[in-house]
Amino acid sequence: MNIVDIIAEVKSADMVLVGLGEEFDGGKRLKDSAEYVRGKETLKESGYHWLQPAWNEFCNEKIHDDNIKNVLEKLAFLLEDKNYFVVSTATNKTIAGIPWKKDRLVMPCGSSTKKQCKMGCSEAIENVNEEDEKLLKKYFENLYNGILLKNEEINLGNCSACGESMVLNNVYAENYNEAGYTEQWKMYTKWLQGTLNHRLIVLELGVSMRFPSVIRWPFEKVAYFNNKATFIRVNENLYQLTEELAGKGVGIPQNAIEWLKILC
Repeated sequence: MNIVDIIAEVKSADMVLVGLGEEFDGGKRLKDSAEYVRGKETLKESGYHWLQPAWNEFCNEKIHDDNIKNVLEKLAFLLEDKNYFVVSTATNKTIAGIPWKKDRLVMPCGSSTKKQCKMGCSEAIENVNEEDEKLLKKYFENLYNGILLKNEEINLGNCSACGESMVLNNVYAENYNEAGYTEQWKMYTKWLQGTLNHRLIVLELGVSMRFPSVIRWPFEKVAYFNNKATFIRVNENLYQLTEELAGKGVGIPQNAIEWLKILC
């Protein structure tokens, strides 16, 4: 199945299910950046692993990598007349800023846009404010330049319920509060129930095996039970389709961001 065939499948589909994986947290240029890799290790050693999504975004801006934003905007344009839903295990807030249809995106791994209680208090989820962003930018500038002290404290405020410090609300937090995405997840599962017996194309893009129960396994199951489904898996390494999906789609051994440049 070539690009022309896939575009034709998308255009003729009744519904489109899109999965965005960790490749959308940063391109090859980011992973090749010595400053990024050094900072990532420092965050881990300092106990600030929950800052990883924001660090990814900061470094993407530093190296002026707009590929993710550009290809996803073109994908949203390609799908604008379709009944679709986007599920992302990436934590890149750029994904939330793409002009998707209203309530057609869920990010179950969180992002850098909200903060939560360090201990996971259910009522303590807030939006990251301007002061938080200024603090993080200053911290990341030092981190990028390699002059950060590992014991430097980051204060995003305190939990109104228990007084503990706040951290970014994402899967890297030790006590990740999933309440930040549950309403959108309910909308997604309701939408998913309506895909059976409709012409469905599944686009699984750059998804690793880190959270297989979020995208990879459920997407395979949806495609398997729908006789009218076509499954497209794009991944640099994990592109193979299961035996059950043989004949229902194709696995493409390519970086998903680069592949979208061709598709869109």
